[in-house]
Amino acid sequence: MKADLHPTYTEAVIQCNCGNVIQTRSTVSNLHVGICSACHPFFTGEQRFVDTAGRVDKFQKRFGDAKAVGERRKKPKLSDLSA
Repeated sequence: MKADLHPTYTEAVIQCNCGNVIQTRSTVSNLHVGICSACHPFFTGEQRFVDTAGRVDKFQKRFGDAKAVGERRKKPKLSDLSA
């Protein structure tokens, strides 16, 4: 086998934007992440929008309040058209 083939595996610290700090081992000593298991909605059960550059506002402005499939606009009756 070749010598010095694998990278060094050392203690690592992972820091999240929410303030959570995780101690682990990795080939990279310090990692900064935007979201972790302490603040991710899937693990916390919290429902919220993560708005990046106004994308949620842009979507809501474009499509408005979405209606359920059964609540679509009804076609006018023939009696209403002849009047």
